[in-house]
Amino acid sequence: MAFFKRIQKKVNNLWYPQSVTVGKPVTTREVAEQLSTISTVTRGDAYAVMQNLGIVLSNYMGNGRTVKIDGIGTFYYTASSTKRGVQTVEEVSASQINGVRVRFIPEVGRNSGNQVTTRSMVSANIFWEEYGMKLSDGDSQGNSGNQGGSGNGGIDDNPLG
Repeated sequence: MAFFKRIQKKVNNLWYPQSVTVGKPVTTREVAEQLSTISTVTRGDAYAVMQNLGIVLSNYMGNGRTVKIDGIGTFYYTASSTKRGVQTVEEVSASQINGVRVRFIPEVGRNSGNQVTTRSMVSANIFWEEYGMKLSDGDSQGNSGNQGGSGNGGIDDNPLG
């Protein structure tokens, strides 16, 4: 079950749903445990691979490559530059770059008409429940938890903080 909250945008004063994450982030150890349960590798092997994945991705992307991981998606770098542009193409240089970000595009499946049929890491059976409301069995959800994600192209909260 995924959760959302209602937020009002200051720009247009309209209301939108925004996704909410609850609890602490899932750890690498927990993911490794789950991977070992559904595959033939040990928890330690899965954990070791996951611990080194960032280094491998960084090395490839640092050499100008994108990294596509089947079933997950594609990772790549983008550069942000200083706000001051230059007048001519000859003046453009790497010294204008003041930041690097890692971008991610989830993998998608397409049919013969090029329509998206599946999205990696997005369940086809997501059930959205309003955060803080009563569940169908009479239990209520807590009011603590980390909020995150973006709702309808809106403001992003930090899901880790």
